[in-house]
Amino acid sequence: MRPPAAGGRPPGSVRARASRTRPADTRPPTPSTARTAPRRTTDSTPAPARTDTAAPTPRVPAQGSRPAVIPQPLPTDVFADLLVAVLSGHRPVHSMLRHTRGRAYDELAWLAERGPLRTRGTRPVVRDIGWCEPRPGAIEAFARIGAGDRLRAMAFRLELGQDLRWRCTAVELGGPRPPRQESD
Repeated sequence: MRPPAAGGRPPGSVRARASRTRPADTRPPTPSTARTAPRRTTDSTPAPARTDTAAPTPRVPAQGSRPAVIPQPLPTDVFADLLVAVLSGHRPVHSMLRHTRGRAYDELAWLAERGPLRTRGTRPVVRDIGWCEPRPGAIEAFARIGAGDRLRAMAFRLELGQDLRWRCTAVELGGPRPPRQESD
């Protein structure tokens, strides 16, 4: 048995280790801390006194400049969040009426009725999204959904309409599938 460390803590405790080490400063040097050589003048006038205590002047964009471009979320990100909100019960199914086409709304209603992503306590979140484009104007995507220590998979298909809006045309979640009705 090893003798106790300073402070009466066991030798392998987190606090005993934390008190001995400090994190390394990996930040890049700032202009006020960067060292530069003193200026040399050729005439006999002395160089003006340097004041390092003055804060650097903040850079402000000119008045007529273009605003910064705000990145727009991908349609896969938007639809994954919408579908998770519906399947977890945080949004009503009818909120997806204008975002779905074909049998996708019926599939979504059938899945939401069973509440596959409803959990107590932890709200489900989209952990990862992957997608492929089988043809222009169509995206097949999958999402990994985490709620606490549980991980689920969801697949969905998006198609670009003539009005240039994305709509969900299929939704699948692990587990039982909705019964298919034969179309005549």
